[in-house]
Amino acid sequence: MDMKVIKSERCLCTCCMEEHEVKTVLVKEEAIFKSKKITYDALYLYCDMAEELYMNEQQLRENDIRLKDAYRKSEGLLTSSDIYNIRAKYRINQSDFCGLLGWGGKTITRYESHQVQDKAHDTILKKLDQDPEWFLLLLNNYRANLPVESFQRYLAAATALYEADRDSYLRKAIEADYARFQGNQLFHGNAELSLDKTVDVIRYFAASAKITALYKVKLMKLMWYADALSYKLRGFAITGLVYQALPMGAVPVGHNSIINLKNVPCEEVDMGETNAYHFSLRGESTFPFLTDDDKHILDRVIEKLGKMSKSEIIRFMHKERAYIETASRDVIPFEYAESLQI
Repeated sequence: MDMKVIKSERCLCTCCMEEHEVKTVLVKEEAIFKSKKITYDALYLYCDMAEELYMNEQQLRENDIRLKDAYRKSEGLLTSSDIYNIRAKYRINQSDFCGLLGWGGKTITRYESHQVQDKAHDTILKKLDQDPEWFLLLLNNYRANLPVESFQRYLAAATALYEADRDSYLRKAIEADYARFQGNQLFHGNAELSLDKTVDVIRYFAASAKITALYKVKLMKLMWYADALSYKLRGFAITGLVYQALPMGAVPVGHNSIINLKNVPCEEVDMGETNAYHFSLRGESTFPFLTDDDKHILDRVIEKLGKMSKSEIIRFMHKERAYIETASRDVIPFEYAESLQI
């Protein structure tokens, strides 16, 4: 018999009714569940004296879950432990989880034990596993039905998960926005989009003592000049960003999301009737995604444009052939980098 011993302990064997070493073993079994043949590891006790397998009530329940979890895996469904782990990471009890989802009060209890969920419920659970922002929305909708302490506990857990994943959400959104430009290297500057390099370029500019008043409009122009100069000198841009010709000059597609990426040193400043975005990085900093050649190009941009005011750099940008010959809101092709003013 093919079996794997998990543990062995001396106890009363209810098979032969003698006290001796009783083994807990795993045995490969086959069963038909929902008209499908399933192979799974079943737990048994083994009596050496009688040379027989038997199981207790706990193993009977566990083997039922093992069979159904093996079926779930074969169908691409979450296992009972997967469902438990989703609930546990939000620190929410079974009853409140059901209420938040609008399901019957015992639904999650059954899914975590003996009942296989349908595909519709499985899809919802998978989405919740991957999307704490959606959990927060459902939680706020269900808030009136929860004790204050429970709501605060669930809110804290989901908020922590959301903040941890926020950067990945932003990156996916930016990358999705850039998918439409795939295949046009004149738009990308012959470089693959690198958000890691993009963040480091912003940080490098923000750390420079030679740049004054680094607000959003000025930063966008410095980024375009850096990529354009890189293309002019090396045949490829630094970041892979795509730039549009807007009224105040070149601006990368997705700029509002880009400045919210993790590690971008952006501070929102109240300017009275509006808010401005200021970039500053103090102290010792490293820029692991930038090469020495990248930094040399950024330094040239800083030397030429770092002290310019917002108005001066806009006027300077407006004299670029790249800006003059690109229609408003169109993408600026990198072929114009050859006539760059710096």
